Amino acid sequence: HPQVFPVMACRSLGIGEQTGGMETMLRQVADYMEREIVTKKSIKSALRYPMIAGGVAIVVVAVLMIFVLPAFAGLYNDLGEELPALTQAMMSASDFLRENLLYLLVGVIAAGVAAAGYFKTTAGRYHLDKLILKIPLMGRIQQLNELSRTCRSISLLYTAGLPLTEIMPLVTQGCSNRVMAEALDNVQKDMLRGEGLSRPMAKHPIFLPMMVQMVKVGEETGSLDSSIMAVAQNFEAEGQEKTKSLISVIPTVMTIIIAGMVGLIAVSMV
Repeated sequence: HPQVFPVMACRSLGIGEQTGGMETMLRQVADYMEREIVTKKSIKSALRYPMIAGGVAIVVVAVLMIFVLPAFAGLYNDLGEELPALTQAMMSASDFLRENLLYLLVGVIAAGVAAAGYFKTTAGRYHLDKLILKIPLMGRIQQLNELSRTCRSISLLYTAGLPLTEIMPLVTQGCSNRVMAEALDNVQKDMLRGEGLSRPMAKHPIFLPMMVQMVKVGEETGSLDSSIMAVAQNFEAEGQEKTKSLISVIPTVMTIIIAGMVGLIAVSMV
């Protein structure tokens, strides 16, 4: 039942059955899955407010442009004076929206369906994941979450007794970000050529320097599992801190944006 039990959990428990360490494996898998849930919830909570606020902003602006501004059009025309450029622009935009509202809605829906279909393809998903990593603040959080998940997975499987040649395909398969998965696949190929793990990672900027250095230390000292687990914990802590900062900044930014849009319309009417 792969839709319920992750591949890495199954492999870890299989090793636990063979070695008699089921209790240890179960605890590690439980801890891994709990942290996965916490990470997903933090990302969803960070995105929930801007999505709701953005929807409200669109509705408010649409109501002002379609219903409020036209009510003042007759008054402005009766004045017989030339309107300021800003007011003329707003009135023209209002007329355009009222005359083409149905076409615009159909266009937006069609564009949304087309975008959703494209992002379901392999190339589309890759470009979407690449775009997400470039978003200010959010991209850094996503990168930290993916790196911490990768480090924790490697540590879990390495502790279970799997060799790196078997660990890397499983970690790549379980990676949700296509850019990260591609980098991990390239690391695996270089590792099979005898370059180790840290040297191939250093070739890809998506792997942060601290991760590369700690992996190198783990390879040299024979403590890769503990070294890379320390990286996972560090990245998780940094990711949670940045998520909290993002959640605290988003309401202020959205309030400024909505106030600016409504204020611009109000000033044009005055």
